Amino acid sequence: MYGKLEAVERRYLELEDLLVSPTIIGNRKEFAKLAKERSDLEEIVRAFRQWKDVQSRIDGNKSLLQDPDEAMRALAQEELPELRGRNDELESRLKQLLLPRDPNDDRDVLLEIRAGTGGEEASLFAAELFRMYSRYAEMRRWRVDVLSSSATGLGGFKEIIASIEGQGAYSRLKFEGGVHRVQRVPETEGSGRIHTSAVTVAVLPEADEVEVVIDDKDLKIDVFRSSGPGGQSVNTTDSAVRVTHLPSNLVVTCQDEKSQHKNKAKALKILRARLLERAQAEQQSEIAASRKSMVGSGDRSERIRTYNFPQSRITDHRINLTLHALDRTLEGDIDPLVDALTTHYQAETLKAAH
Repeated sequence: MYGKLEAVERRYLELEDLLVSPTIIGNRKEFAKLAKERSDLEEIVRAFRQWKDVQSRIDGNKSLLQDPDEAMRALAQEELPELRGRNDELESRLKQLLLPRDPNDDRDVLLEIRAGTGGEEASLFAAELFRMYSRYAEMRRWRVDVLSSSATGLGGFKEIIASIEGQGAYSRLKFEGGVHRVQRVPETEGSGRIHTSAVTVAVLPEADEVEVVIDDKDLKIDVFRSSGPGGQSVNTTDSAVRVTHLPSNLVVTCQDEKSQHKNKAKALKILRARLLERAQAEQQSEIAASRKSMVGSGDRSERIRTYNFPQSRITDHRINLTLHALDRTLEGDIDPLVDALTTHYQAETLKAAH
């Protein structure tokens, strides 16, 4: 580990020199690239320097244990346990920082939420989940843009797709993909019986245009008139757009905007993200299973998390974590869940690395 850390620090120092070089300063693209690399290394270099400082102090205190002055020996002995504890903390942190980063962590997100088993109750919960993620995004000052939605008459969503843009969006939301199960008494239920419904969530990293080039000749574009819940006409022009990507047979429909041009742009954004995911899936078998494991069939049994309203309880089944904080979570306070999942998967990766 020490050798890796020294190499990282050498590269960091090299980048500091490069960033003040006139050649690099004059090249905006190269400067931005190197500045980002330096920023990515900054945390690990800071922790490594702190660790080296603690190591030096431990060695110094060990030497003082042989000092003829009894007061100095006592002081050194007293400081050692605290220094060793700090050393262990920093070593653990450095091991985490040395883990390979998910290349998608810095990307923006395409969030897809669909009502599964449970009819109208599932649609209503899909709307609540979308509100939960929107509030979370708001707290973190991320931008949410609805790309496509299919609303129901009672205020729910059969499906809603949104783009979430902001620093660390994918790294914080990537574990949210899967089947979310809700247990509660629906407002329409007269007998007070608890119903179980399911909603599927998929979290995809957004693709840059340069990464996924879509050839116009590979697209079939149909336009039609938008319609709202219950067949209500949203507008009287053919502004809704259906884009079919012929090589992959992927189909995306957008009708939320009144402008055909805007609907087409949003549809292509969704298509690009799905094509990127498909390309990555072909490269890595674990990604190949990710969307299937996220979405499943929308059945009640395939769940990653259960929201139990009568007991104000949330259980994440992947890590056996139960929180009695349903109201706070649905208001967007999902950090306790996200942090626990991140810690769990980091620990699993560390185990696998040894």
